[in-house]
This record gives sequence, C-alpha cells and structure tokens, in this order.
Amino acid sequence: MMHLDAQGIKVLAADDRFGQYRKVFGVMAFMVKVATQDTEGHCLIIEQANDYQGGPPRHKHLHQEEWFLVLEGRYTIEINGVPHLLNAGDAILAPRNIPHAWALTGSSGRMLIGFYPAGQMEAFFNEATQLTHLPPHPDLKDLFARHNMEITGPPLQTPGHP
Repeated sequence: MMHLDAQGIKVLAADDRFGQYRKVFGVMAFMVKVATQDTEGHCLIIEQANDYQGGPPRHKHLHQEEWFLVLEGRYTIEINGVPHLLNAGDAILAPRNIPHAWALTGSSGRMLIGFYPAGQMEAFFNEATQLTHLPPHPDLKDLFARHNMEITGPPLQTPGHP
C-alpha cells in the first residue's frame, strides 16, 4: 500500500505531476495532475490543452467512467450518439461501455479529464504521447485495445475537419 505524504501532492498550474511536457498524438498538450499511483489506481486526472480542432475517435472504455470539466473554450462531447455543447465551467460524465467522443469546436481550450478507476489510462497516454501525429482512426484500434478501450467510430466532425 502506498502512503502519500501527509502534506498532500501539489501540482502547480501549467505543470505535470512528473515534470514531463508532452503532447498526445503530437497535437494535444497533456499534463498528469493526479497519477494512478497517487490513488492506488482509483483515479487518474489529467489536464489537456488543445489548439487543434477535433479530438479522438469515438470509443468506449470497458472499465472506466470518463469525466470532463471544461476549463476554457468550447467543446462538443458526444455520449451514445447525443452531442452536448460544453463551455467553461460545464462538466459531463461518460459512463463505461458507452461510446463517446469529444472535439474542440473553438480555436483553443483546456479540460480536466478524470478516469475512474484509472485502469490502463495512464499507460495509454504515455504511449499516445510517443506518436507525433493523430493517425487515422482505424490505425489506432490496437493502441486502444491494449488499454481496454474499443474504437466505435470516426472522430466528431468539426469545422475544417470533416
């Protein structure tokens, strides 16, 4: 059992829990705020900054709920085929085993994203940050499958990204 420092774990604004500065698929800045190891696997919380319109392919998590809190900008988050427009301060929960996707619909934005339980998500992001671009969604099936996710369709359409 891991025992955390009695003073907690502080991560400053614009910092990563481990001091790493990476981008998911080469386009989405990604910072761990609460690591899997910090909660014995109970959750992972990341901050993602975006200046790329669009997002990941539609997918579902076999073992995690995914929670989104928009900090800045405007996003469309689709859950089970229903699009939801979220602005700064808005939040939404995508249940496990339900297809979902998100896309930045403005010019830039930031979100906090939580996964409960953490499962393989931190390992997924570590691998995804090794890629220099966002491959076509069929090419991502194996990466998603290795981390207990299933791609269910293409990314959401956004202006300029069919």
